[in-house]
Amino acid sequence: MDRKLKLIWDFIGPAAAKTAAHHEKHLKEFIAMENLPLNITGHVDLHDMHSIAFMVVAESQMIAVRDALKPHRGEVYED
Repeated sequence: MDRKLKLIWDFIGPAAAKTAAHHEKHLKEFIAMENLPLNITGHVDLHDMHSIAFMVVAESQMIAVRDALKPHRGEVYED
């Protein structure tokens, strides 16, 4: 079984929370269009000026998704 990796997009500024929530919608659309096996997404407000959107992918698919969507960073995902 592949490791799961969390791809993360950072949003900074007064509109960060709304932008991260909106970006998550696009991540869900990408997952559906590409028929990806994992459907784990989310957005988190780290504080009032920094929010993230994320999606989880299998390690074997990470390079293709990374190249298509250009996340800012990534980390190993733990359930």
